[in-house]
Amino acid sequence: MFTGILVKILSIALLIAVGIVLVLGIGTLFKGGETSKKYSNKLMQLRVLLQFVAILVLVAFAYFFKN
Repeated sequence: MFTGILVKILSIALLIAVGIVLVLGIGTLFKGGETSKKYSNKLMQLRVLLQFVAILVLVAFAYFFKN
C-alpha cells in the first residue's frame, strides 16, 4: 500500500520536473539574446537527463511492482 503511493508520488514528481525544465528551456529559447546563449542549451541537456532518469525509474517501477 505505502509503496504504491510512493511510486505514484515519485513518478508524478519526475514528470513535473521534466515539464518544468522543458517550459523553462523553451521560454529561454524564445527570449533570445544573451540569456538564450547562456542557458537554453544547458536547460535542454538537463531536460534530456531528467527524461532519462524518469524513464529508468518508471521502467524499474514497472519491473519490480508488477502487481
